[in-house]
Amino acid sequence: MSIKVSLISLGCAKNLVDSEIMIGHLHQAGMSVIPDAEKADVVIVNTCSFIDSSKEESIGHILEVHKNRGLTKRNKGQKLIVAGCMSQRFSKDLPGALPEVDAFIGLDQLTKVAPIIEQIYEKERGKKDKPVSFIEGRSTYIPDYNTPRFRLTPKHFAYIKIAEGCNHPCTFCIIPQIRGRHRSRTVESVVAEARQLVQEGVKELNLISQDTTFFGMDTWEQRPNPRTPVDSTRGTALTTLLRELNAIEGDFWIRLLYTHPAHWSDELIRTIADCPKVARYIDIPLQHISDHMLGLMQRETTGDYIRDLIRRIRAGIPGIAIRTTFIVGFPGETEADVAELCQFIREAKFERLGVFRYSQEEGTRAAKLTDQIPAKVKEARWHQVMALQKEIAREVSQSHVGQTLRVLVDEPGVARGEADAPDIDGRVYVPRETPTGEFLRVKITDCHDYDLLALPKGQQPVEFKVARQAQ
Repeated sequence: MSIKVSLISLGCAKNLVDSEIMIGHLHQAGMSVIPDAEKADVVIVNTCSFIDSSKEESIGHILEVHKNRGLTKRNKGQKLIVAGCMSQRFSKDLPGALPEVDAFIGLDQLTKVAPIIEQIYEKERGKKDKPVSFIEGRSTYIPDYNTPRFRLTPKHFAYIKIAEGCNHPCTFCIIPQIRGRHRSRTVESVVAEARQLVQEGVKELNLISQDTTFFGMDTWEQRPNPRTPVDSTRGTALTTLLRELNAIEGDFWIRLLYTHPAHWSDELIRTIADCPKVARYIDIPLQHISDHMLGLMQRETTGDYIRDLIRRIRAGIPGIAIRTTFIVGFPGETEADVAELCQFIREAKFERLGVFRYSQEEGTRAAKLTDQIPAKVKEARWHQVMALQKEIAREVSQSHVGQTLRVLVDEPGVARGEADAPDIDGRVYVPRETPTGEFLRVKITDCHDYDLLALPKGQQPVEFKVARQAQ
């Protein structure tokens, strides 16, 4: 009888790809992967640890799985494995803090998950035995085009992890300590994976990493002249990749996520403008606009640089939708800093914008700063910025009414335009009978803050209701 495994994937798209790789290797080893945790022999919780709320969510899922063990004959001896960022980050502390867990694996054990499960089964754990930790040092793993993988996304879109790790010194972020130094795949590897996905019917390729604009900058061989400083070839490998992906035959979108403002170049702007398959959408977390805050955050940018970059992007790529995120409540943030941020948001009119309340993360330099902001102040600033953005989002949505857009239908009645990435942005509501997983040209008939209502081009308006939880 094959071992039945259930996997709970938490966190971001990068974590989802890690889950897909684990499932691919479980299938390769002849194990069954099932959705119902209570019927599984092994449950894997792939955790997130970016901020406090994600850690709390991860721990909640772990304890919930443990509570349900032994409720049936099937799961009486069920094994519980914790994987992912939280496991990697707290590898020394978790075995003592969570004795309910059987084993902890990190980011370098994704491809070894099947033999680890077999190893756990070989030796019965004693009541006084601590959980086994298979984590050794900082992560160095990076997937390749032929890495076994079972996609968890709908068949019409996929994530491609083009690099792993991060070299940036942001004082608020723990990711470099969790995922290690930046390491890029080769252009050839990414293109091979993309070509296979398009052949399988994928209509949207979402390029992800901690910093997609740093792609290839860690690899000397990919520079035209190895003696040339890195900064002078900024973005060269990414522009090469985008042009090669754009040349793949087929009808699909290429979406660029998680870019860093410090590594944008005029050549990257030209490349996006030149490549019709690259969605007119970019994700560029800016975090703040105040020089005071950018300095404390060590963001390697200035307010003037950011303002000029946004101007150049909008001028160079007509019709571009810009998504960004900001942090409010960072240690030392003043009312003047918040006022400057709000003024910048009014001027820039970002099509998509998210706001994080600063989270004091253990192990980061910002956590040691003395001028921490009270939780109530963070909350008030978050509401202030989000209320402003809601007004702007409504204006952006209203500007689309009457226009014809090309959308990709995700599920019956729900689609997305080029300006909407999966899961995080708005929706375009269409009649339920429209075909799922296909492109469709629609006319926008109305809007609701972040979302649009639409009908297939040429179809006469009919009344249909929208049911969506408020953002």
